[in-house]
Amino acid sequence: MKQISKTVQELKPSGIRKFFDLANEIEGVISLGVGEPDFDTPWHICENAIHAISHGKTHYTANRGLLELRKAISEFHALRYDQHYNPEDEIIVTVGGSEGIDLAMRTLLDPGDEVICMDPNYVAYAPAVELAGGKVVSIQLKEENDFKLLPDDLKQAITPKTKAIIINFPSNPTGGVMTYEDYEKLVPIIKESGIYVVSDEIYAELSYDQPFASLAQFEEVKDQIIVINGFSKAFAMTGWRLGYLLSSKEVSSAMNKIHQYVIMCAPVNAQYAAIEALAHGMDDVVKMRNDYLDRRNLLVSRLNRMGLKTNMPHGTFYVFPSIKQTGMTSEEFCAKLLEEEKVACVPGNAFGQSGEGFIRISYAYSMDHIKKACDRIEHFLQNHIKQ
Repeated sequence: MKQISKTVQELKPSGIRKFFDLANEIEGVISLGVGEPDFDTPWHICENAIHAISHGKTHYTANRGLLELRKAISEFHALRYDQHYNPEDEIIVTVGGSEGIDLAMRTLLDPGDEVICMDPNYVAYAPAVELAGGKVVSIQLKEENDFKLLPDDLKQAITPKTKAIIINFPSNPTGGVMTYEDYEKLVPIIKESGIYVVSDEIYAELSYDQPFASLAQFEEVKDQIIVINGFSKAFAMTGWRLGYLLSSKEVSSAMNKIHQYVIMCAPVNAQYAAIEALAHGMDDVVKMRNDYLDRRNLLVSRLNRMGLKTNMPHGTFYVFPSIKQTGMTSEEFCAKLLEEEKVACVPGNAFGQSGEGFIRISYAYSMDHIKKACDRIEHFLQNHIKQ
């Protein structure tokens, strides 16, 4: 172990993966733990990749990805989100959104630089900061504020060492969102401080109750924004491992230097699949989103009725109910629920200290699956909840 980096040795294993592995060891488990669509990739998207392979399109692409795909991404973001990026030098196609997070951190950070992360938030952000030599500074997102990022909290977290902030709205794990008006209040702070914003927008298409909004829509700070997005969640393409980065020409050029050395280019068959997804896949996205919305409404209603206070998530396919009234820790609750009722969820503290007292439940599962799990959770609570 002496030869292994101290930073790597000190990384904690993913709390999501821990309970997923436990669930796989128990027969008859209903798993609501993994954030992966239960839909298969639509066939016409798969077919375009097969067609490309069958016609010999199996070679390296440009480092940034196929220009045809980058043009499609550029047009999609201009029309859908009012975000405007040049396909020639402001877009990089990556191996999933995960590579995008890593590239952004390694490009921006020098040892000791601070990066503000939300708490709770997606499990990969803090490790990406630490592996790049940075230091994580946390902002607690509160249930009573619908897990939004507030201007005063951002102001207080910024120091002379702050290089960037990572945000993720719609949010994994809370389902919280930020509106255009919410972001409007943050823009002067971001502009004045000069910090970069790494905005993970992988759940943009899974916004339910209001239009999706992004800081990249504000021209005065657009050059300070790095947008991460991809195809995994909206198009049910998790296994294809395809994402992309949108940023200013200067930042994009710097990130591409790292990308070309460690990746070369994203898988070519996945890129052809993504071209088809953007061209003809929106009807599939709408259908899946409508199914998620029905599942969300059922799950939130059931959880609240059985006594688990649950904010209405306005995006993603997660709910983040409070289990504080049970008197158990998040890990204790999830472990007992798995053992006694064979239902797998993820402890809230897997997403940061502020997640303690909550659990994350994914509704990227069938309605029948969710109903059966709710019955088991209700039975569990009848035996454990404090009156």
